[in-house]
Amino acid sequence: MKSGFIRVASAAPQHKVADVDFNVKKILAVVHELEKEEVDICVFPELSITGYTCGDLFHSSRLIDAAETGLEAIRKASESVSVAIIVGLPRRAGSALMNSAAIVQSGQVEFVDKIYLPNYNEFYEKRWFASGVVSDRIFECKGVKIGVELCEDLWSPIPPSSLLALKGAEIIFNLSASDDHIGKYNYLHSLISQQSARCISGYVYSSAGGGESTTDLVFLPKTIVAENGTILAQNDRKDFLSDNIVIADIDIEAVRHDRIHNTTFHDCAVNNGVVPDSSVGRVTYDVRELPKFRYVDPQPFVPPTDALMAQRCEEILTIQEAGLSSRLIAIGNPKIVVGISGGLDSTQALLVATLSMKRLNRPMTDIIAVTMPGFGTTNRTYDNAMTLMKRLGVTIREIPISQAVMQHFEDIGHNPDSHDVTYENSQARERTQILMDVANQVGGIVLGTGDLSELALGWATYNGDHMSMYGVNASVPKTLIKYLVRHFANEVDDKELRKALLDVIDTPISPELTPADSEGNIAQKTESFVGPYELNDFFLYYMLRYGYTPAKTVILARKAFAGVYDDSEILKWLKLFYRRFFSQQFKRSCLPDGPKVGSVCLSPRGDWRMPSDASSRLWIKEVEEIERMLLN
Repeated sequence: MKSGFIRVASAAPQHKVADVDFNVKKILAVVHELEKEEVDICVFPELSITGYTCGDLFHSSRLIDAAETGLEAIRKASESVSVAIIVGLPRRAGSALMNSAAIVQSGQVEFVDKIYLPNYNEFYEKRWFASGVVSDRIFECKGVKIGVELCEDLWSPIPPSSLLALKGAEIIFNLSASDDHIGKYNYLHSLISQQSARCISGYVYSSAGGGESTTDLVFLPKTIVAENGTILAQNDRKDFLSDNIVIADIDIEAVRHDRIHNTTFHDCAVNNGVVPDSSVGRVTYDVRELPKFRYVDPQPFVPPTDALMAQRCEEILTIQEAGLSSRLIAIGNPKIVVGISGGLDSTQALLVATLSMKRLNRPMTDIIAVTMPGFGTTNRTYDNAMTLMKRLGVTIREIPISQAVMQHFEDIGHNPDSHDVTYENSQARERTQILMDVANQVGGIVLGTGDLSELALGWATYNGDHMSMYGVNASVPKTLIKYLVRHFANEVDDKELRKALLDVIDTPISPELTPADSEGNIAQKTESFVGPYELNDFFLYYMLRYGYTPAKTVILARKAFAGVYDDSEILKWLKLFYRRFFSQQFKRSCLPDGPKVGSVCLSPRGDWRMPSDASSRLWIKEVEEIERMLLN
């Protein structure tokens, strides 16, 4: 195991029914190829040494003897390879013949017998085999605990893998021979994904394909690797004339984290009389070793396909709108007051507000949209803000803040030529004061606009834009908000509104608290100060979702952003991320209410409880150690 990853393979090579010599040679040829890829464990199909569709030939001593000889050849070969091999064969056990899996590693062999034998429709395994006994036996292999089940076992009401996982198995291997008919593969695919999620485990599935008898049935090869509900790798079943092999790096550290975090997992083991094997080795890291056979998404908050994106956006908008609508109903249906800057966050908050008004059959004019141009406001953002408000039909109020802020500078004795934190925060607090007072004036509530990424970095003015009566974007990261706005733009018929929304997406992210440049363009760009939001959201996801160390985060970031950011950039912004994340907790400790939309959230009431004076030293120290390793 390297840096918490275990490399697994699922193989369904070409084979011949009852030709043991051919099948064993194929298995060993695959093993030697996998050895070159540093695979830790490989699983082959059910009865892979003989073939699954041997029928009454399983009653032939010649075939069973050959299977035993074939297994011995595999055992001897395992002495000179590092790959652990899981193969299937018919095995004598006293007066019974078992459909077995053999776990072969370093010259040692252990067996697991199939428990649930199909005896319906086209399958009559009980004609040849005896059922195994339910067992919670798990095996140590390559630094992880594994369990094995066979084909029909997975389809049973209580699969053996469920008990194996509760006992401590971190990866389940399934040797199978599943024929194909309409709709079955989709169900199987879902079953594997769901079982890996329910067991909080890796699940490696291999089903026999090309070479099985087609007398009555057709077997297409199926090789699938899943991890906690996510399919990491799968073959193309149509390529049934080739050796079907998939390789993936399973994140055992993620599995271990989720089992600890999800206390239901442990409670379920206790309530079912299972004593978990609690011995877990410590993970060591080498930041120079990257998971070769694992895709690491640079935007973990963002769905990977357009279809999933549209579905996710609809779901998020529905949650945001439902949260806001329910809150409005609960407090007497006040008006909504929201500051509009022409930036992403305020645009998204405004769009959610319009959805709530529509849901509650209220006029859009009950949204009081306030734009408050100041020292850094550019024509681009001002024009977009005005277009959005006009096209959406909300009540528009324009309240410039420059004069009021200049009076404030005079009152506190601040030099307006000093563009420091006082210069910036005075504007943010002036805007918040205006919104709060307008809300009092019209009998409304202030709708917060700040997003999850800003809260993580503390990129908000305390008691300024940090404060509101309800914050609809509080659990939506910056990298996802632009997709929400784009989704809304794609759904509207108003061409002017769509144009403005798309330009908001393309506008550099900025608080616009310092003057524009000589050409009137945004000079203060947020990502120049806190780092690229795609990096920060990546760091945030893996810190909160899995509790990863800096070393593991660097390994994943180097994989995800290869060719985009070099090591020095990743480490520079990671160090700043930790400093800001820890030092800005005090702002998150008093957040307004807001709806949770994803698994990562920073609400101090339900999702993230951290003392405001916690030290970041351990994390910073590790980043500095990595810097010395990679950059010197």
